[in-house]
Amino acid sequence: MEFPSISGLLARRPALFYAATWTVVATAAVSVAAFAPELAFIWAVTPGTPLATACKPGGGGIGLPLDGPPWDAVCVPAALFGRATLDVVVPPVFAAAVVSSALWFTKAVGVWEDDDDDHHDHDEEASMV
Repeated sequence: MEFPSISGLLARRPALFYAATWTVVATAAVSVAAFAPELAFIWAVTPGTPLATACKPGGGGIGLPLDGPPWDAVCVPAALFGRATLDVVVPPVFAAAVVSSALWFTKAVGVWEDDDDDHHDHDEEASMV
C-alpha cells in the first residue's frame, strides 16, 4: 500500500489545504507575537547599548529598563538572572494554546460552512410563490 504525497492529498481536498494554510499563518503570527518582546529585550541589553552601559563596568550589574524616559535604567546584580526550564517550555505551550483557540473559534464562527444551502433553500421558496 502506497501512501499519498502531501501535495496530492492537499490538491484533492481544498478544505484541508485551506485549513493547513491558515494554521501556518496563525502559527507564524503567534510566534512573532510571542518572541518579539524577548528579542527586543535582548537587543536592549546587548553590550554597547545605553542599558548595558548604565551600570559601572566590571560591577556585575545588569541595567534593566524603567517605565519612564528612554534609556532610564536600574542596576540589578547579574546573579539574580539564570536560565529556567520554564523559559523553554512556556513559549511553545503558549503558542499552541493560542493557535488551537483561534482555530476552535474560527470553527465555531463557521468560516468553512457552505452558504450555497441557504441560497438554494431561498431559491426554492421563491420559485414556489
